Amino acid sequence: MQKLSLSQTLGQKLSPQQIQFIKLLQVPTAELDTRVEEELELNPALEEGREEPEQVSEADDYDEAESPTDDLNVEDYLGDDDYSGYKMQGDGSYDDEDKEMPIAMQASLNDQLEMQLGYLGLDSRSETIAKQLIGSIESDGYIRRELDAIVNDLAFSQNIETDIEELEELLGQIQQFDPPGIAARNLQECLLIQLQRKLEDLEEDPVLQAAIEIIEHCFDEFTKKHYDKIVRKLNIDDQELLKDAVAAIVKLNPKPGGVSGGIVKTQYLIPDFILSNNNGKMDLTLNSRNAPELRVSQSYSDMFKAYDKSDKKDKKLKETVSFVKQKLDAAKWFIDAIKQRQNTLLRTMEAIVKYQYEFFLEGDETKLRPMILKDIANEIQMDISTVSRVANSKSVQTDFGIFPLKYFFSEGISTASGEDVSSREVKNVLAEFINNEDKKKPLSDDKLEKALKAKGYNIARRTVAKYREQLNIPVARLRKEL
Repeated sequence: MQKLSLSQTLGQKLSPQQIQFIKLLQVPTAELDTRVEEELELNPALEEGREEPEQVSEADDYDEAESPTDDLNVEDYLGDDDYSGYKMQGDGSYDDEDKEMPIAMQASLNDQLEMQLGYLGLDSRSETIAKQLIGSIESDGYIRRELDAIVNDLAFSQNIETDIEELEELLGQIQQFDPPGIAARNLQECLLIQLQRKLEDLEEDPVLQAAIEIIEHCFDEFTKKHYDKIVRKLNIDDQELLKDAVAAIVKLNPKPGGVSGGIVKTQYLIPDFILSNNNGKMDLTLNSRNAPELRVSQSYSDMFKAYDKSDKKDKKLKETVSFVKQKLDAAKWFIDAIKQRQNTLLRTMEAIVKYQYEFFLEGDETKLRPMILKDIANEIQMDISTVSRVANSKSVQTDFGIFPLKYFFSEGISTASGEDVSSREVKNVLAEFINNEDKKKPLSDDKLEKALKAKGYNIARRTVAKYREQLNIPVARLRKEL
């Protein structure tokens, strides 16, 4: 038998305004303009531009007692200076013609390859197959899809019957396109294509010929830097020849699709903050150039004036005014969220600048102090999650370059003297040891640990290995050179 009962529970729930603010907070400045444009399209009560100097004054005579509903107060939306307009902080005075800077768009990798395909003079069938192969090239320049699968794709999507031999013949022609090494199926083939292209230009070169033999017959040994095995397998007597051949291979491009110079589209980084050193005083501004000025639509306010002078018993007019009220609320909420976002960003960045003041003065990484999210959260008296949202995908432009905000957060390491230093400082010292090591006998993690302890950094070997991996530095065996 079912029983009905009542119970009271206490819980927390985010309001729509809080959710909107959280989403806006984690949006970088580069994407804020798109978010504002979306809101402008959805809400007709929100407008872009400065507030007109003429202010609405007729609404002051509105008699609230005549309102047919208690929850609708027209006076709230007329002559409200707090929300009439909002200028993004950090905006400087600049001409309107400078607001939009045209960026030259360059051809993509596929466009470049298809343009070169036109010079082969293929028939329509072969050209379709070649375009299918070009379409299978990934962003780094490799074709990792099996040729059998491409044969099936052509049969089902293009109704073209072909075989692997024909594909390999066309693929060989595409592999002669620029950039060198394009359309390779693996790294070994990519390096061979580039070496053979260079050898064609120079006709005969013993260094390039030795490099081709190393890649063809000793690729595994080369990747593991087992040079003694290469010498025995290829019977290379000249040590200088082997050294020059390895140097020639190392200079090749392992990702031909990622080269610049018109092959791929250029990505532009827009910093969220601009920090400049003015004789020891840090000037911090928000880069809000891409965010337009916002205001509440005056025409929607005029609707209330019309409502004030009309028959308030009209049911349809009452529904219209309720709709207008909803849109005005949403517009005011969005403008307020934008204001709150800018204020939170500034407070967080000001706290980071204060905490890492020595670094921003000189740009020396050794001046970075250990800093975690909790330190900044305590400084600005906000939640750690708020600081995390600000630090995520945000960057600052300084006199020493553009840095992501995450760059300034690091854990602390205790030294022999009892001081706490940033883990970034330890990484810099570690990288310095590796850069200055004897490449014929690179330092192992154990030796690096002892060297760091000799400098006063008390860390374990596994921590050394972790920091080395974070710096994208391979193990000692792979750092060995001839």
